[in-house]
Amino acid sequence: MADPDPPKHEPASLSPTVQERDAPSTATTTTGHGDHKAGSKFHLDVEDALTPDPGTEDMFIVENNKFAYSPGQLAKFFNPKSLDAFFAVGGLTGLEKGLQTNRESGLSVDETSVGSSVAFEEVAPKGVPKYGSHGDTEPTVKGDNPAAAAAANATAPAHDAGGAFSDRKRIFKENRLPEKKSKSLLQLAWITYNDKILILLTAAAVVSLALGLYQTFGVTHEPEPPAPGQPPAEEGAKVEWVEGVAIMVAIIIVVVVGTLNDWQMERQFNKLNKKHNDRTVKVIRSGKSAEISVFDIVVGDVMHLSQGDMVPVDGIFINGHGVKCDESSATGESDLLKKVSGEEVFRILEAVSRGEEVPHDIEKLDPFIISGSKVNEGTGTFLVTAVGVNSCYGRTMMSLHTETEDTPLQKKLNRLADGIAKFGGGAALLLFVVLFIKFLASLPGSDDTPDQKGQTFLRLFITAVTVVVVAVPEGLPLAVTLALAFATTRMMRDNNLVRVLKACETMGNATTVCSDKTGTLTQNKMTVVATTLGKSISFGGTEAPLDDDPSIKTEKSATNTIPNVPITEFAQGLSNTVKRLIVQANAVNSTAFEGESEGEKTFIGSKTEVALLTLSRDHLGSAPVHEERANSNVVQVVPFDSAVKYMATVVKLPDGKFRAYVKGASEILLGKCSKVIADASSEELSTVDMTEDDRELFSETITSYASQTLRTIGSSYRDFESWPPPELAGQTELTAAEFDKVHKDMTLVAIFGIKDPLRPTVKKAIEDCKRAHVKVRMVTGDNLLTGRAIAKECGIYNPKEGGIAMEGPVFRRKTPEELKALVPKLEVLARSSPEDKRILVKTLKDLGETVAVTGDGTNDAPALKMADIGFAMGIAGTEVAKEAAAIILMDDNFASIVKGISWGRAVNDAVKKFLQFQLTVNVTAVVVTFVTAVASDKEESVLNAVQLLWVNLIMDTFAALALATDPPTDSILNRAPDKKTAPLINTRMGKMIIGQAICQLAITLVLHFAGPTLMGYDMTNLDQQEHMKTLVFNTFVWLQIFNQLNSRRLDNHINIFEGITRNQFYIIINLIMVGGQVLIIFVGGAAFGIRPLTGKEWGMSIGLGAISLPWGVVIRKIPDAWAVALTPHIKFPKLRLRKSKKKGDDLEKTSDDADSSKKKDLTTDSESERFGPPLRTLTSIRGKRASTHIRRGFREYMHDKKTQVKEKVAGGSTTDVAAGSPAPVNGTGGVTKKA
Repeated sequence: MADPDPPKHEPASLSPTVQERDAPSTATTTTGHGDHKAGSKFHLDVEDALTPDPGTEDMFIVENNKFAYSPGQLAKFFNPKSLDAFFAVGGLTGLEKGLQTNRESGLSVDETSVGSSVAFEEVAPKGVPKYGSHGDTEPTVKGDNPAAAAAANATAPAHDAGGAFSDRKRIFKENRLPEKKSKSLLQLAWITYNDKILILLTAAAVVSLALGLYQTFGVTHEPEPPAPGQPPAEEGAKVEWVEGVAIMVAIIIVVVVGTLNDWQMERQFNKLNKKHNDRTVKVIRSGKSAEISVFDIVVGDVMHLSQGDMVPVDGIFINGHGVKCDESSATGESDLLKKVSGEEVFRILEAVSRGEEVPHDIEKLDPFIISGSKVNEGTGTFLVTAVGVNSCYGRTMMSLHTETEDTPLQKKLNRLADGIAKFGGGAALLLFVVLFIKFLASLPGSDDTPDQKGQTFLRLFITAVTVVVVAVPEGLPLAVTLALAFATTRMMRDNNLVRVLKACETMGNATTVCSDKTGTLTQNKMTVVATTLGKSISFGGTEAPLDDDPSIKTEKSATNTIPNVPITEFAQGLSNTVKRLIVQANAVNSTAFEGESEGEKTFIGSKTEVALLTLSRDHLGSAPVHEERANSNVVQVVPFDSAVKYMATVVKLPDGKFRAYVKGASEILLGKCSKVIADASSEELSTVDMTEDDRELFSETITSYASQTLRTIGSSYRDFESWPPPELAGQTELTAAEFDKVHKDMTLVAIFGIKDPLRPTVKKAIEDCKRAHVKVRMVTGDNLLTGRAIAKECGIYNPKEGGIAMEGPVFRRKTPEELKALVPKLEVLARSSPEDKRILVKTLKDLGETVAVTGDGTNDAPALKMADIGFAMGIAGTEVAKEAAAIILMDDNFASIVKGISWGRAVNDAVKKFLQFQLTVNVTAVVVTFVTAVASDKEESVLNAVQLLWVNLIMDTFAALALATDPPTDSILNRAPDKKTAPLINTRMGKMIIGQAICQLAITLVLHFAGPTLMGYDMTNLDQQEHMKTLVFNTFVWLQIFNQLNSRRLDNHINIFEGITRNQFYIIINLIMVGGQVLIIFVGGAAFGIRPLTGKEWGMSIGLGAISLPWGVVIRKIPDAWAVALTPHIKFPKLRLRKSKKKGDDLEKTSDDADSSKKKDLTTDSESERFGPPLRTLTSIRGKRASTHIRRGFREYMHDKKTQVKEKVAGGSTTDVAAGSPAPVNGTGGVTKKA
């Protein structure tokens, strides 16, 4: 249970006179917040404040409600914001009592159900109707309730009747959105089956089965020729129906395998989304701050707000310092909105209700914290009033369950599939025409019965249709989807949470990584290992400098002049007054707090602040942080600003004076100080003026600490007679820029040296990046010396090889031309601001680099968005940074980025391996079917329809499963990344595809046409004919099985077995294929039109199939340059943009002239969405599964380009095409047009 005695506050009553006086004007203002007509006066309208909106009546009806409010009443605070509703529920005190919570101590950790009940009338001002215009009568639910419709399409979470906060969860719901109902297996099967080819085959199979059944049971069969030594058979075998059944079974297998793949995919992505949405937040329970899962927030919780947080729930602001929120994503309001305490707002509204004068700025009173907004400045707490589906964000998200957008690789492959589909369709049509002409020509002299002629025609039709099945690569989208799903799942194990699928592919081609230092390259386990306090005493910081640059002054005069003692003597040598000064400076001027992590009591917050608080606790006798803060009278807080690199807190002292504590970058604070503590052992706090020698001494101390890879933090203070001082007269709130006016004449307290050791895996990870031709740059807020020393320690900074280290203020003053000359050599950017990082990323992209960036702060969001791949820190990162990033590093470790690069390359390689394999089979199967069918007297292909369907299953589904699941090998980093413009099919792949196709065609066609002669088969004997066909079929399949091994490598290295034992999935799939083939040969019989083979024939099939392995070695040994020279007339599809019409070209030229500086920023991602009609051929042939990969067409693209050109001509576009951001996709697959 929560504290039963929250602060007492009598409910207000409405003055009848005020109500009567304002009654005539109630129509002018209904929201009470920002909706007034010009000249209209604010007034309270409580009569309509809690009226249910149409369609939300069900939110006001709750059975056995032990709280004073229903979810519907609390939802009236928002959409739009309503001061009327806030007043009508009794303000913050009414909410506190009505929700049975406490604004100071929060909910009790032991609460299960709520014992007592609170009525609405007990907390609301007198005379406020419970349901607005409905009075106190409970509203009735209307039939057309959209919320109910949304709920019907979702799976609601179950509530544990006896669990924690069970009553709150029952009435106000949990903070999780109902899951969108996944498609059932039957629905997925239907989608898979809705493939025009499969439907066509089904129709043909049904007709074939009908004719077969008639032939089997309605016609007398001639006896087959007896085998040698056997008596003659009485009647022929009745097997005509088998072909129809076999095709149906093959169709069923294709549908089942496709369905199971789609089902598995959906489950994997649902799991990923759940993981992505889960995060920890800070709340107060039983008087202590704690970190809980965002899913565990309940109505009545008291939550912390910190700069950079993404607000997950709705609530009312309790108190805090300088809290400003960006609500643009939630309300469209572009300005930052300052939050005012709910208590203060209610006090003003109460005065207005009594008839007092309305403040002129009443519309700026905003106590409302909206879910989906971002905290840009300040810290504070708020009371949670709505969670999950009842929150603003939740209600919006319920209608936004959108499908995943295709990645650039998927779009490239779909265009390729379109071309292959046309090739297959053309070949099938030509084959059908040729066979049909032959069939018609053979009719006059044929002795076949009409049903036999019908069966023959049907067989040639099925053969032609099956060619399309084999040719059309429906496995291509499946391969990339499987590769992405497999990679994202495995990357999760490697602590990479992929939020944007295309980042998986792009990561493999990253050419440079701009990495933060703290927490990414280092462990972010900071400890104060050195401190210089005034001029009188110090400890630590005496190690030899790592940075041996002769231009750096690292004399030890600082440590020689100031006595250096062990830390225990240091603590003992300080007076209680100085200890209190340091303790209060560290405790009050900090946003970290005490809590539990993994069962241990610790500090939670910025690691630098945690280090300082730990020093205070362990060595300076600090009381618990919350006690230190409670005992201090804080009057002003200046939040940390990365532009000035410090934060400040002003407290009122017992003697009536005011003291400003400042903490931040040591060299910046040193420049603001004019005094220094004189004697640290004196009980009386005394200071002396800082001389130039002193300043030089402290500068050398900072230099010495930095060269030992210590992060230096300065601490200073200044006393004021009054606050705000005259320089800040009239300033109700302070930013760092305003505080700068009084940030002078400070007294230096101490310079702290904080050690953050390198992560043990970083040095190897940097070496791996060098091996992969990926340049690593360190971007840090630390000073140049520390940054350079740490960069040298981990292998990033190499001045002997021309590497440059530079500070942000110098960097940002360079011209774009100077930057382009400088950036390729830049290896360390120190004292950098988020804007410096953004400039660096933009310059690198202008130079054609594929840029990965790490970031953890709110201000890193622009750089994370601009980069090709943004990595946010999962532990130290703010919610804004995570929202802007494509991948979240769950362990904040640089080594995880290298794993991400490996997996990115593995995804691209998996698709290319599959492509290499499939195009080989495509060409071979289509040519073999065509040639043998045309050459046959009976218009029959050597591979019949059922056999081709089995080959199709091997090359599409099984190959996709096997090749898409290869994990990255160690050698995957032994090459340079591919360029953005690199084609999907490169020279090596083309060489292998053509070489293997020639080999397979030669073996198959020679075996078919010359095999009977070479091997002595009697082709007049039906049994030996079937044996010959079976031998060709078996050899063909074994060629594919061995070629799949060949396809495991894309380069010219010989070892195709590298890493094969690490991929058990590949081994299992191949065993299934081999087992399936053996089974077909032995028991396939009439269904597959085959005969069991002898040992000799098995040996020949496998031996001929295995030829593809040594042949692959021969092909790899042919130099790529020779291959290009030998085949100059063959142009492999580079999957570039198709030529537009002249009008389109002119338009593109106009667009480029309008903003030529952005030309180089056009990435593959944006290119893939440009010209090129949707896959009409593929869509019309393949049906729904193929069409789900199509997003936009030429017409939509041209419309968007016209809009952009008009905007630029009119004065600038709001859409940055160069940033490579894909246009938002609506639910129907079209492109959402921006106004």
